[in-house]
Amino acid sequence: MSLLRCSFVQSVFLWCLSISAIADEGMWLFEDLPVDYLKSKYGFAPTEEWAEHVRLSSVRFNSGGSASFVSSQGLVLTNHHVAADTLHKLSSPKNNYAEDGFLAKNRDDEIKAPDLELNQLVSIEDVTDDVNQAVTPGMSPSEASKARQAAMAQIEKASLDKTLLRSDVITLYGGAKYHLYRFKKYTDVRLVWAPEAKAAFFGGDADNFEYPRYCLDVTLFRVYEDGKPAEIDHFLKYSANGAADGELVFVSGNPGRTQRIFTVDALKYLRDHRMPYILDLLRRREILLQQFGFEGKEQERRARDELFGIQNARKAYTGMLQGLQNPEFLDQKSAQETKLLATLNADAKLRSSATTWDTIRDVQNRQAELLGQSASFSRMSRLYSIAESLVLMEAEDKKPSEDRLREFRDSARESFEQQLYSPAPIYEDLEQVKLADSIAMFVEKRGGDDLLVQLVLQGKSPRDRAAELVGGTKLGDVPIRKAMAADGINDADPMIQLARTLNSEYRRLREIDEELTEIERQAYAKINEATVAIQGTSTYPDATFSLRLAFGTVKGYVEDGNQIEPWTDMAGAFSHQEFHESKGDWVLPDSWHNSHDKIKLDTPLNFVCTADIIGGNSGSPVVNKDAELVGVIFDGNIQSLTSDFFYSDKVGRAVCVHSGGVREALRNIYDAKHLADELGR
Repeated sequence: MSLLRCSFVQSVFLWCLSISAIADEGMWLFEDLPVDYLKSKYGFAPTEEWAEHVRLSSVRFNSGGSASFVSSQGLVLTNHHVAADTLHKLSSPKNNYAEDGFLAKNRDDEIKAPDLELNQLVSIEDVTDDVNQAVTPGMSPSEASKARQAAMAQIEKASLDKTLLRSDVITLYGGAKYHLYRFKKYTDVRLVWAPEAKAAFFGGDADNFEYPRYCLDVTLFRVYEDGKPAEIDHFLKYSANGAADGELVFVSGNPGRTQRIFTVDALKYLRDHRMPYILDLLRRREILLQQFGFEGKEQERRARDELFGIQNARKAYTGMLQGLQNPEFLDQKSAQETKLLATLNADAKLRSSATTWDTIRDVQNRQAELLGQSASFSRMSRLYSIAESLVLMEAEDKKPSEDRLREFRDSARESFEQQLYSPAPIYEDLEQVKLADSIAMFVEKRGGDDLLVQLVLQGKSPRDRAAELVGGTKLGDVPIRKAMAADGINDADPMIQLARTLNSEYRRLREIDEELTEIERQAYAKINEATVAIQGTSTYPDATFSLRLAFGTVKGYVEDGNQIEPWTDMAGAFSHQEFHESKGDWVLPDSWHNSHDKIKLDTPLNFVCTADIIGGNSGSPVVNKDAELVGVIFDGNIQSLTSDFFYSDKVGRAVCVHSGGVREALRNIYDAKHLADELGR
């Protein structure tokens, strides 16, 4: 290692130490757990066997979220709000499982989900050298990105061919490391039990991200193989008593994305540009869906799942933005960064390394200029998303797998087709409203005289154009989608025509985004590489919706001078309803009231702990040192919403459903003793 590299590493190391993991911070890789720290602080050193068992007991939902195996017969426990996408797809005007709940009295009653895929991480391999050797000196960022993506595609395809397992190359430490994760996929997933929405989301949006809480935010699925319940070797034993106050607990899940390595310029871009833009977009969509729901009970049902997700995101982004708008945080970050840059610039041998921060600043400026530019309606319209996928697939399939866009690689084909050919219902009235608004926003951002806007509108208003597109397309029929994929696209379909119109601009913007991502990746990799070189991976990488292990203790906190206890119980749910005069979202379902005298009211229902979590951890199992299930993550309190950027256990808490509350509800509210007895067996 050269003197320049050593000095730079030492400088970055000192900087990272000043903002390094404090208290029980960290979303740790299973392949590199902080064993020494846990042993020194808690007297517990997880063995390789312990970690493997917890890892193999953990599951990822392809729709977003986490879960765990809780029986040897394939029973899977997650959140009601993680299951909501599937619950709505299975619902109808006659059977509203999302609102009214569901219980399979026996295995024959379990309902197959239309497009759900669960992933179990079965092996991990370091492929950093294989990925990096594809990038040679002198390559432009665009060339480097394509070369890196091609190498990752080849690694994934070779692994798939060899193992028949889903194989994903995961970028870690900003690009300083690449690990190949192999997953066993379960695609025959069936709904077993879900409580009513009134129990799962008791308190509604007002209580969301607050504490104390009284929510039974859980749902049970079962995975099948060859038409039979899967036989599971690794599942979590069940702890009816849960964890004690102050006890060490672990959270095994798939946190979404954090930005804790971000520079001050990157954080300011989020504060001043990206997050305000996203919040405006969320508010707009929230109003749109609320107005659609006002048209009738059925319209309200159709919009509810998406509306809930948007309201949840709006509140989460509001909390994150408030954290970034707090001068104290950015002032501290800026002081640390200034000190480091001064050290680098003071030494002629180190000076060139400081340009990394200039590179990141330039990327933020370019991202700000591009913010709001889009040539896709796929986020708002399922029908358009299908058309876009078919048009892209037609071109991508003519290329070698390693040269394709990532979602069209051979290694991802099975999962891609499961979504493309999903039989889940598509509601034309809701599609039309959402597409019309998406087109209107497209006009607003680009201007009515823009040539592409005029091609999209075809001389019509956004509402009339959306009605024409939704009314004329045949892509709602799964057999037609399959026929187009196999035999050639029908260019007479108006939604296909629209996707072709936008295709060139979509690809242009995506290429720019990938180029900026590559530039940023290389810059952060230099910072992370330095840290890894001196510390190894004794620090944790930013989250990437891949499996991590967090830990903390069951612990209350002080808010506004009041002591908040870590526990709530089932009696408190009834008291909370009375406090709010049984109005609005503070009304427990009839099943709870009818079972009041049977419920053990002192049974814990929710609790909080200091584990470091973020979006994506929803549904994660909470386990004790014996790898027993003590709870399920379902939320964070409002003070935890800054966890995208920094962790603090002063008042930030992860909110969990208690294991005892789940079993008590199954036995004495939902007449599901057979499921209560199966948990952990």
